[in-house]
Amino acid sequence: MYYSVHGEVINLGPGVAVIECGGVGYRCLTTINTQKNLSLGSEAKLYTYLSVREDAMELFGFYSEEELNAYKTLIAVSGVGPKVGLSILSALTPQQLSMAIASGDVKTITLAQGVGKKLAQRLILELKDKFNFGSSEQFDVSGAPSQSYAVGNVPKAVEALAVLGYSSADVTPFISTLDPSLPVERLIGETLKMMGRK
Repeated sequence: MYYSVHGEVINLGPGVAVIECGGVGYRCLTTINTQKNLSLGSEAKLYTYLSVREDAMELFGFYSEEELNAYKTLIAVSGVGPKVGLSILSALTPQQLSMAIASGDVKTITLAQGVGKKLAQRLILELKDKFNFGSSEQFDVSGAPSQSYAVGNVPKAVEALAVLGYSSADVTPFISTLDPSLPVERLIGETLKMMGRK
């Protein structure tokens, strides 16, 4: 029903942003990552998702289409309701979440409030084959190279780095810039070098 709202940010609260459009204030439930891009009194555009239940209608707002697409994919999984979806995308960016799922990183996914080990495992099981950074329908992260990080040797390198104590969230900003066809050892070495640990 609503694709987006564009106007002045007239109120910000924990998990909530109110955008005034044409004299009407739209109350949007948001993630922490979206709120980092908003400031009171400034102009903003949020991509929206309208949740309709018997007892309530709630509007969810996201700073990017990638985050909105990630949200819609998450809430299609059994056990992931609207609030849990927000919690996950508050703890992880779409890119970090995609890397965590592609590499089977349960620990990183459970950083989100309300997400236990069993739910994290279900997310990995149901979504592992659905993430494609090169697809506009999925989590094509703005500013990131348009290639799939769930292919090549990246998952193996991420698993090896996890053994060394680095989560997907730690390594994603670095390993995502490398060619996934590089040997595992090279991916690990280059990532550690960029992180200043080698």
